[in-house]
This record gives sequence, structure tokens and C-alpha cells, in this order.
Amino acid sequence: MPTITLGHMALPANLLAPLAGLLIAAGLGGLIGRREKISIISAMIDMLLAALVAARMVFVIQWFDSYRSAPWSMLDIRDGGFSPWAGLAAALLVAAWQGWRRADLRKPLLLGLTAGALVWAGGLAVLRLLVSTSHTVIPAVALTTLSGAPVMLPALAEGKPMVVNLWASWCPPCRREMPVLAAAQHREAGIRFVFVNQGESTANAASYLSAAQFDLANVLLDPGTRLGHELGAMALPTTLFYDAGGRLVDSHMGPLSTATLAEKLTSLQTNNHPTTKE
Repeated sequence: MPTITLGHMALPANLLAPLAGLLIAAGLGGLIGRREKISIISAMIDMLLAALVAARMVFVIQWFDSYRSAPWSMLDIRDGGFSPWAGLAAALLVAAWQGWRRADLRKPLLLGLTAGALVWAGGLAVLRLLVSTSHTVIPAVALTTLSGAPVMLPALAEGKPMVVNLWASWCPPCRREMPVLAAAQHREAGIRFVFVNQGESTANAASYLSAAQFDLANVLLDPGTRLGHELGAMALPTTLFYDAGGRLVDSHMGPLSTATLAEKLTSLQTNNHPTTKE
């Protein structure tokens, strides 16, 4: 499931495990520190800042060519471009440094981080289990083209990996990422890009695309937002990545930058599985 809804807020499901781990680590470490009259808040903040900076820097370095034409976009973390392992390594290095400097921090930091890591790993395992038992194939939802012709989404794949973007013309992040996806559609002939408008009329969708001068293939309409509900995508934009066998291998909530899309497409092509017939 791409998103988890908490009241009026939607969160990417894959963020819940690290967030839970972070909260447990801070909570347990703080509790143990409080009993021994030691504050670990400063150490935890240092670890978090180091993790965020390192994760972003490593991602930017990996995909520097994608940022070269717009260097300012390196600072725009709304694209979700982070290297998790670089962030984790940086946090652990800061924790080790803090423990080396102050012996009284070692116990609360060690116990807090151990508990947080266990919660993180357990959360990831539960998420993988939920994904494996939920809708991991392209949903057979009836959609229509801009000309009104009915289309079943799986029929568009034709044995190719497929990227399904859920968007609406009133959504500023959707408009911000549309040029990135449009360029990728023209460039990546081996991947099927599908743009499924959520909840709008033919006139609204066509008017926006025409005014913005987007020449897109595979623009579909979902006026009842059935696809979004079927996929558990409660926020726009949401982009889903299916391999050639029609299996969901990744998803992204929020706007994609050139770099984050390049990372997703590289992973999609690396982990691609051909369609199998039974």
C-alpha cells in the first residue's frame, strides 16, 4: 500500500518503519538517560542532522548529472532523494563518537538504538508481508481515454515495465513533476508511462495538458478515483512502478525530480522480470 492515512495526513507507508524506530530509540534512550540524570537529546539531534545531510549528499553525488542543469534543486528535498544506508552510517558514526567522548551516554544510546533498530527491522518485515498479501499486480480497473474509449490498465503494459502516475491539474506538485515524467516518456521507449487523471472531467484534463503544451501518450481518466482507492494512494501525486510481469516493485508519493525518477527507473530495469504465462 503506497500511503497510510492518519486523519487528514497521508504518509508513505515505507516511512512508518524508520519513524517508529526513531521514536522508540529516542523514547527508550531518553527514559534510561533520565533515570541516570543524563540527557541524550543533543546527541539524538546531532545523529538525525548527520543522517539527513549524509543521506542527501550521497544521493546527490550518485545522481549529480541529473542535478547539473539545475544546481539549486539539490537543496529541494521534497523529491525524497536520500540514500538510507548513507544516513544510517552517518548516524551510527555520530553515536560512536558521542559514546567515545562521554562514557555516560553509552548505555542509553546503545539500548535506545538497539530497540529502534529492532522496531525498524520488524516494521519493514510487516510491511513486506502486507505488500505480499495485498494488491501487488496492476489493478484491472476500467478507465477511459481522453476520447472516451474504455481501457483496462493491464492491457497497456504489453509485456513492458510500466510507470503509472496519478495526477490532477489542480495539484501543484503534480504540475511540478509533469515535465520530468513527460521527458522520460519520450526518452525511455522500453518503459510504458501511463498518466491517470484522478477525479477530473475530460475538459479539465485536456485543457490543462493543451495549455501546458504536454504531448503525452497514454493519458487516462478516472473520474471516480477508483484506481487511487484500489491502490491505497490517498495523496497526489503518487507514482507506481510495475515490472514487465505486472508486479508492483516500487512507489513514490510526492513530486519526482529528474534524479529520483532516474533512480526508480534504474531499479525498475535492474529488477525487471519478464512476463510469464501459466
